[in-house]
Amino acid sequence: MMQTAQRGRTGTSDKRATNLSLSSDVLEAAKCLGINISRVCDNHLREVMRREQERKWREDHADFITAYNATIAAEGLPLDEWKSF
Repeated sequence: MMQTAQRGRTGTSDKRATNLSLSSDVLEAAKCLGINISRVCDNHLREVMRREQERKWREDHADFITAYNATIAAEGLPLDEWKSF
Protein backbone atom coordinates (compact mmCIF):
# COMPACT_ATOMS: atom_id res chain seq x y z
CA MET A 1 0.00 0.00 0.00
CA MET A 2 1.45 3.32 -1.09
CA GLN A 3 0.91 6.37 1.10
CA THR A 4 2.05 9.93 0.62
CA ALA A 5 1.34 13.08 2.56
CA GLN A 6 0.18 16.07 0.55
CA ARG A 7 -0.97 19.48 1.60
CA GLY A 8 -4.68 19.97 0.94
CA ARG A 9 -7.10 22.84 1.46
CA THR A 10 -7.74 21.75 5.03
CA GLY A 11 -4.15 20.99 5.99
CA THR A 12 -2.15 17.82 5.69
CA SER A 13 -4.02 14.80 4.47
CA ASP A 14 -2.81 11.29 3.86
CA LYS A 15 -3.52 9.93 0.42
CA ARG A 16 -3.81 6.26 -0.38
CA ALA A 17 -3.78 4.48 -3.70
CA THR A 18 -7.00 2.70 -4.54
CA ASN A 19 -8.62 0.89 -7.45
CA LEU A 20 -11.46 2.68 -9.18
CA SER A 21 -13.52 1.61 -12.17
CA LEU A 22 -14.43 4.35 -14.64
CA SER A 23 -16.03 4.37 -18.07
CA SER A 24 -13.27 3.92 -20.65
CA ASP A 25 -14.45 6.76 -22.88
CA VAL A 26 -14.68 9.22 -19.99
CA LEU A 27 -11.26 8.20 -18.66
CA GLU A 28 -9.59 8.62 -22.06
CA ALA A 29 -11.26 11.98 -22.69
CA ALA A 30 -10.20 13.23 -19.26
CA LYS A 31 -6.61 12.12 -19.86
CA CYS A 32 -6.59 13.83 -23.28
CA LEU A 33 -7.75 17.04 -21.61
CA GLY A 34 -5.05 16.81 -18.93
CA ILE A 35 -7.56 16.48 -16.11
CA ASN A 36 -6.14 15.28 -12.80
CA ILE A 37 -8.50 12.34 -12.30
CA SER A 38 -7.47 11.68 -8.70
CA ARG A 39 -8.08 15.30 -7.70
CA VAL A 40 -11.45 15.45 -9.47
CA CYS A 41 -12.61 12.17 -7.90
CA ASP A 42 -11.40 13.25 -4.45
CA ASN A 43 -13.07 16.67 -4.68
CA HIS A 44 -16.35 15.26 -5.96
CA LEU A 45 -16.42 12.53 -3.31
CA ARG A 46 -15.81 15.17 -0.61
CA GLU A 47 -18.79 17.16 -1.91
CA VAL A 48 -21.02 14.07 -2.08
CA MET A 49 -20.02 13.15 1.49
CA ARG A 50 -20.69 16.71 2.73
CA ARG A 51 -24.18 16.71 1.22
CA GLU A 52 -24.92 13.25 2.65
CA GLN A 53 -23.70 14.31 6.12
CA GLU A 54 -25.96 17.37 5.95
CA ARG A 55 -28.93 15.24 4.85
CA LYS A 56 -28.27 12.74 7.65
CA TRP A 57 -27.96 15.56 10.24
CA ARG A 58 -31.30 17.03 9.12
CA GLU A 59 -32.88 13.57 9.27
CA ASP A 60 -31.41 12.81 12.71
CA HIS A 61 -32.56 16.17 14.11
CA ALA A 62 -35.90 16.49 12.29
CA ASP A 63 -37.95 16.04 15.47
CA PHE A 64 -36.07 18.80 17.28
CA ILE A 65 -36.28 21.16 14.27
CA THR A 66 -40.04 20.57 13.97
CA ALA A 67 -40.54 21.19 17.70
CA TYR A 68 -38.35 24.32 17.64
CA ASN A 69 -40.21 25.74 14.62
CA ALA A 70 -43.55 25.05 16.35
CA THR A 71 -42.32 26.86 19.46
CA ILE A 72 -41.19 29.88 17.42
CA ALA A 73 -44.52 29.93 15.55
CA ALA A 74 -46.46 29.86 18.84
CA GLU A 75 -44.25 32.10 20.98
CA GLY A 76 -42.18 34.17 18.53
CA LEU A 77 -38.44 34.62 18.58
CA PRO A 78 -36.64 35.04 21.90
CA LEU A 79 -35.85 38.71 22.57
CA ASP A 80 -38.12 39.68 19.63
CA GLU A 81 -39.70 42.46 21.66
CA TRP A 82 -36.36 44.27 21.92
CA LYS A 83 -35.37 44.27 18.26
CA SER A 84 -35.21 47.69 16.64
CA PHE A 85 -35.69 46.77 12.97
